Amino acid sequence: MHILRLISLLLALALACAGVGAAELVVIVSARNPVSVLHPEQVADIFLAQTGRFPGGDEATALDLPVGSPLRDEFYNKMAAKSPALMKAYWTKMVFTGRGQPPRELDNSLAVRKMVAENPSMIGYIDRAALDPSVKAVMVTR
Repeated sequence: MHILRLISLLLALALACAGVGAAELVVIVSARNPVSVLHPEQVADIFLAQTGRFPGGDEATALDLPVGSPLRDEFYNKMAAKSPALMKAYWTKMVFTGRGQPPRELDNSLAVRKMVAENPSMIGYIDRAALDPSVKAVMVTR
């Protein structure tokens, strides 16, 4: 019995190390949004309330996944080089000084996709597996 458990653990570890089943993060906008590509710095500026506009000047409203979501942690690590603790400190300071509010949180990638699809001014990030024609990926990260 212990051998089977050990083999299962080793197999799970090997798959995790190989990246099998790992979520691929994509930044999305509505299919109706004219933006086709965004650089990581532009995405970070929108999500960190440094700007409320897309590069073309249109309004940009960011949507987040919930605190504690692995995809959220990966997103902020890649876009802003910030851990969950640093993000909490960042938003505490921004709110306290009146310089910004954190993005609205939605429950999961499907909820983010639906809201982004319905509003061309919104931007979000989801698991690539949740993509459909109602939205377009403007940046893909691994």
